[in-house]
Amino acid sequence: MRHTSSLSRLSYLSVSLTLSAAMLPFSALAATFISADALLDVRSGKLIDSPLLKIEEGRIVELATQGKLDIPAGSELIELKGKTLLPGLMDMHVHLGSDAEDNFLESMNYSIPRQTVKAVKNAKKTLEAGFTTVRDLGDAGYSVIAVRDGINAGEIPGPRIWSAGHALSITGGHCDDNFSAPEMHSVAGGVADGPWAVRAKARENIKYGANTLKICATGGVFSKGTKVGVQQYTEDELRAAAEEAHQRGLIIAAHAHGTNGIKAAIRAGIDSVEHCSFLDDEAIKLAIKNGTYLSCDIYNTEYTLAFGAANGVPEENINKEKQVSQAQRDSFRKATKAGAKMVFGSDAAIYPHGDNGKQFATMVQFGMTPLQAIQAATLTSAALLKQQDLGELKPGFLADIIAVDGNPLDNIRLLENVSFVMKDGKVFKG
Repeated sequence: MRHTSSLSRLSYLSVSLTLSAAMLPFSALAATFISADALLDVRSGKLIDSPLLKIEEGRIVELATQGKLDIPAGSELIELKGKTLLPGLMDMHVHLGSDAEDNFLESMNYSIPRQTVKAVKNAKKTLEAGFTTVRDLGDAGYSVIAVRDGINAGEIPGPRIWSAGHALSITGGHCDDNFSAPEMHSVAGGVADGPWAVRAKARENIKYGANTLKICATGGVFSKGTKVGVQQYTEDELRAAAEEAHQRGLIIAAHAHGTNGIKAAIRAGIDSVEHCSFLDDEAIKLAIKNGTYLSCDIYNTEYTLAFGAANGVPEENINKEKQVSQAQRDSFRKATKAGAKMVFGSDAAIYPHGDNGKQFATMVQFGMTPLQAIQAATLTSAALLKQQDLGELKPGFLADIIAVDGNPLDNIRLLENVSFVMKDGKVFKG
């Protein structure tokens, strides 16, 4: 009996060790190598022929030319013939908890659990489109924060997420709930009036897990009763929000279409200004002087004008989109030409998630080179997030890697069809 018991214990131990090993990420057991026809150095714009990347524990540890790096037995080799490797793309303005295809007004009554399910679905679509990092700038009930935590725990697939929680808004402003009847007494979760109320609401967001913040400095397109060019928050209120974010080591974005609101946000120390529809020369110079990042969602106009009415978007909002669309694209061109810091921000949810890459062609159409557009979604976005190990493919950086067929510098639309996606050293597509 003693001999049999010992054998049983040994068998149990053997099975347990085998199962434990099987549950570990492959990178914890052996190195992973990736080869391809080319690799784009997004900083220099040069193509590296026949690259070989070595990945261990979710990070790139070596970059060499094929044939000049030993591949030990037991390692995994991923061969991507005909492909060009790039860093995982980054979108600095998304809303994962909602869909452009849904009826506009009906979707405002979605429960928090329903919005969370939406965010789970859209996180997967976004990752598979090649966007391994996103900034979600406003969700109800901290739903996207919950999705982010589930992704970080390895429970669901999705990009690395910076989530703002509730977007801060004045009473009745863009980011408040103005569509409900007065007797409903509906107030959005981020409403705060006055500098100390703004500070309190920012602290509440951070309390419940926000790792970035957003404040609505002007009116907006998809709100009721606001004018896109009109400033909402005072400069003192904007400064209070910026100070709260920076004291906690976070970055903060300001929704701002109108010129005065943009300038106030920049002077207040906001890190990035979203939309930027009505930029004048002074605003651009101010952004450059202060190192403020600009994020212009210049792709989604055609989708809104083509499908918005059919999806229940009210005429007021369609008309406001017509008001800002060309102005925003003109502002994008001027800011790019002047040398402002431009990040990739698409406002996904105003158009379908997963189509983020379609904005690249629009950015090139309105003044960027293909390399500048790619840098906006890699190097510059990583700098905005203050992440020194994202945005490039080089030793020490996180293994966020995508692949496309051919050279995106020759055809930027290749980024609309990403065929391989790796995040943190784990393959999610291809």
